[in-house]
Amino acid sequence: MIKVKEITATDTYKIRLEVLRKDIDLPYKFDGDSDEGTFHLGGYYEEELVGIATFMKNDIKSLKGVQYQLRGMATTTKARGKGLGKQIINQAITILKEKQVDFLWCNARKEAVLFYEKLKFAKIGAEFIVEKVGSHYKMYTKI
Repeated sequence: MIKVKEITATDTYKIRLEVLRKDIDLPYKFDGDSDEGTFHLGGYYEEELVGIATFMKNDIKSLKGVQYQLRGMATTTKARGKGLGKQIINQAITILKEKQVDFLWCNARKEAVLFYEKLKFAKIGAEFIVEKVGSHYKMYTKI
């Protein structure tokens, strides 16, 4: 059974390092991890933390209203295909509604675009490259 709950920034570091920064010399600790309003969600499968995501207040010019950015979403190999990512996003949207947030957006890796589209995210603008990581799209959803 999968369970999603709030965790600390420190709880996210191991999976960020293993999944998002494996062999990439970019920081796995994010500016804003400890800011007021930032929250982190963890997905547990059989009592083991196997998925993470961070949500922080951050704006992009093309959206008008209160915005949060999704950063550092990752699941371990063991958890892929179990619906964990969807559950994390749905839990975040519930929290963001309570905070009266208008939009959730992210920089989605090209290979994750379909995942986000299934969750009603839309692309904004053209594909762009994140150095050492690869192709991305800005994507958003209205809360």
